[in-house]
This record gives sequence, C-alpha cells and structure tokens, in this order.
Amino acid sequence: MALNKHFRYNVKSEQNLVENLIIESLQFYGQDVYYLPREIVNLDKVFLDDVPSRFGQAYKIEMYIENTGGFEGDGELFSKFGIEIRDTATFVVSIKRWKEMIGRRLSENNYRPREGDLIYLPLSKSIFQIMRANQYDPFFQVGQLPTFKLNCELFEYNDEDFDTSIKEIDNVEKDAAFQYSVTLDSGTGFKMGETVQQVFSDSILQGEVTRWSDSDKVMHVAHVGSNSGKFTEISTNHLLKGLTSFASATPTLVKELQKIQADAQNAFFDDFEADFLDFSETNPFGDMS
Repeated sequence: MALNKHFRYNVKSEQNLVENLIIESLQFYGQDVYYLPREIVNLDKVFLDDVPSRFGQAYKIEMYIENTGGFEGDGELFSKFGIEIRDTATFVVSIKRWKEMIGRRLSENNYRPREGDLIYLPLSKSIFQIMRANQYDPFFQVGQLPTFKLNCELFEYNDEDFDTSIKEIDNVEKDAAFQYSVTLDSGTGFKMGETVQQVFSDSILQGEVTRWSDSDKVMHVAHVGSNSGKFTEISTNHLLKGLTSFASATPTLVKELQKIQADAQNAFFDDFEADFLDFSETNPFGDMS
C-alpha cells in the first residue's frame, strides 16, 4: 500500500518551524564556542598527513554540550610520559547557523564541519578536536537534517601554529611549542608574531617570533624550519632578519626551549610508586603468601 496522500511529513513550513525552535533552544541552553578550521600548510602526499598545521581563524558560534554530567572518555590516565587527560565531548550545532556563520566564510567553500578542526570552549578553557561530524542524528526529523553532532576529543598539541588573535587560544602555542631562545647582539625592534629568517648559501631558515624583549635582547622563535627540507638550527654566524619589522641582528647565543622533560613528572612517579609498591617483597606483583 502506498503512503497516504493526505498526510505529508516534509512540509516546508513545519521544517522551518522545527529548525527555528532548535536554533532558539541552542541559543538558550548552549555555550558560545570558537570554531577553528585547520589550514593545510604542507600536505604529506604519501601518508596524507599535515604535521605543520595552522589555525588562523576563530569563528564564534553557539553550540550545545550534550554531556550534561561532565566530560566523558577515559579521564585522567597515568602513563610513562606523565598524566594524560582523555576527555571527550559531543557538541550540537544547527546546520543552518553553521553554514551562515562559518561554512560560507571558508575559502574552500566547505559546508560541513571537518574532522581535524578544533573547538575552543571558554567555559572550561579547553580545546577539543573534531573526530566525527554526524548529521544523521536526529535522523530526518520532519524530513530534514537540522543539526550536526560533533564527537570530539581533547586536543593534544603537536607544534601547530595558532594565529587567531584570541589570546587564550594563541597562548597554547607560546606555552607548548618547541622553541629556540635567541640572544641577539643588538636590541632593534622585532615584532611579536612576525617571521624571521636567516639566509644561507644553499637554503633559507625561517621561524615565528613568540617573544621579544628589548631589555635583555632575547627572542623566542618557534616553528623553525629550512626550505631545503633538512634539519637546520639558528646560526650565530648569520644575520637574523624580521620580514615585517625589517629589523636585523646577529645571534650570540642559541638555546633550545622544550618542556618535554619538565612535564615528564618522573619525580612524581618515583614518589607515587613508593607508596603502593613494596619492592622489598620477593614478588611485589603477586598474591600475598
């Protein structure tokens, strides 16, 4: 038997009403978040990976956090590298609002959230990475798809470049990126965020200024790399030039700044294991005899 012709499930006026009610509910009960689209900088055509990703825009939009009782996932885990926080969250956003506020602004004219893009939640000051964008839940409500459900995991920084002009987001790069501390022979005016370079006979080395102090002539430089593709460090024998300020100076001392060892928490684990493992026993991992 065919469908009853006197009843329709895809009436446009009803679809618009449901969509508007969903948007209104999200604006009542949701949170203002920032959507950060991932910009492809240097795609690895073999593994289809983009290690030096950049996040240069942050779009404000309302989203509802479906996890009302707190973040889900595995929570805090002890590992040999320190404490790992594996929180997950599900964000709900109106498809119509996402296209209006974000989708139409993207250069590639993308009309759906992408896996790998980021969401910054000011409420908890957390950054989440989109792992899956699901537009089929709820499934064709009154004949349409009204929302995206974004399944996200807590973002783990991996030397990405943040230039969103939002201090709370950009500080992630300044605090966690692998950097060089460069002491210069003069205190000419470099600018924060500008690109500096050293020109060698066979290559050009570039990096981004994350800190500059006129008083001590010390600069922090992140995302250092050579166009030759080879590992190259900042040299004390070549002039360092700013491409925006046009300032120039010669480094006198170059030091690595990395917090991997500082964050390893080895001392913490030494004290922690001493409290619940007794290695004076013959077999501390077995049953008590």
